[in-house]
Amino acid sequence: MKILFVASECAPFVKTGGLADVIGAVPKSLSELGADARVMLPAYPALSALARNGKEVWNSGDLHGGPARLVAVSSEGIDLFLLDAPHLFERSGNIYLGADGRDWPDNAQRFGALSYVAAEVATLGVDGWRPDIVHAHDWQAGLVPAYLRQRPEKTPPCVLTIHNIAFQGLFDPSLMTTLGLSSDLYTSEGMEYFGRLGFLKAGIAFCDKITTVSPTYARELMLPEFGMGLEGLLRARSADLSGILNGIDLDVWNPEDDPHLVSAYSVRRLKGKSANRAEVVRRFGLDEDAGGPLFCVISRLTTQKGLDLLLEALPTLVARGGKLAVLGSGDKDLEAGFVAAAHTHGGSVGVIIGYDEPLSHLMQAGSDAILIPSRFEPCGLTQLYGLRYGTLPVVARTGGLADTVIDANEAALTANCATGVQFAPVTKAALDQAILRTCDLYDDPKTWAGMMRRAMRHPVGWDVSAQTYHDVYSDLLDTHALQG
Repeated sequence: MKILFVASECAPFVKTGGLADVIGAVPKSLSELGADARVMLPAYPALSALARNGKEVWNSGDLHGGPARLVAVSSEGIDLFLLDAPHLFERSGNIYLGADGRDWPDNAQRFGALSYVAAEVATLGVDGWRPDIVHAHDWQAGLVPAYLRQRPEKTPPCVLTIHNIAFQGLFDPSLMTTLGLSSDLYTSEGMEYFGRLGFLKAGIAFCDKITTVSPTYARELMLPEFGMGLEGLLRARSADLSGILNGIDLDVWNPEDDPHLVSAYSVRRLKGKSANRAEVVRRFGLDEDAGGPLFCVISRLTTQKGLDLLLEALPTLVARGGKLAVLGSGDKDLEAGFVAAAHTHGGSVGVIIGYDEPLSHLMQAGSDAILIPSRFEPCGLTQLYGLRYGTLPVVARTGGLADTVIDANEAALTANCATGVQFAPVTKAALDQAILRTCDLYDDPKTWAGMMRRAMRHPVGWDVSAQTYHDVYSDLLDTHALQG
């Protein structure tokens, strides 16, 4: 089975969020099941050296204003197709945003080009390779099913995965002609979204199968409070919608041999965790006393993540003897709020604005608990890293957080299956109570150690989910074979 993944980022090459981790891990897991999975990405500056050393398999003299070529290359165990179009992708800084913090004004053309070339490869093949399945991810690849829909040739079936419905790729419909899209597709049942051209809506409307990244999020998306205006279309396509949990790369995230840690440890030898805790305390300028748990936040600083509520709850955390280390960036008011909190609660709250991958590993290893009070969370990965490292997740009961963390209620504690703390609704009062519950659990060393060990044994890899994706592809191929 040959599968073409189409996405805007892929770890370890280029990453702004969890999408990159998924795209970097799933093809490897599928290859272990015998599939031939390849990833199509834009050739951003970070990938230009790879593109120079690859094999050209497709080219165009004019792709939305300049020459472009597709280059095949392998790196980090992944077979890549890189869309080398310097006029679209050779830009410094964020891959989606200009220096002013706004979307690049030609994002429609940039990611429309990615989708168009993916449809070319899917239909005609390149270098003797043609996919049996196309798997498009998020709005940046949302036009792939639309381009396939308007091809006269027989095309392979297409799966679309929604990683976060809050990002939809909305543009002026006058770009339809520029993008080479048929006006027949611009309908309320197609890619029209409240008078805008919706890339993600196009993907949902025209793909063969829709997946998202957790079962709970799949159900939530059909509700008005989570569906972001697309809940009606998703309800209409509910038979084609399923939730498949994300996993993590167990080789990259492994406390037994993680190079970013001060001390390795395992589920059998938890003692090494304390040395990492001491280093986190030092790096964030926290007091060294261990009277309460060390919480961490590793996140975009946004209201979606509920971090405005955490600012409000900080007095509760500090008064109970807890400490907090925050690594992240995002909303400027939230950045300023956490920096101010570090001054107000000196020694108890430490903040580093920005992102540092090695430091994130150290924080997962050295913290006692990780706070994720998200208002909505399609799946989340940081709670999975926390489980793997015995850093107990304290999470809102939503999306993938609800699907991956077992709340330490009385029944779960009695059954010895609790792996963290859940709370609902997502309010300051409920978060306060979750923090206090976590501190109470931490005060009972035997209970806490048992939860840590259960968390570290909880399955968080890609084995089950990769097999589920493989089954989705197989079912689609069987269906298309029957349809001729």
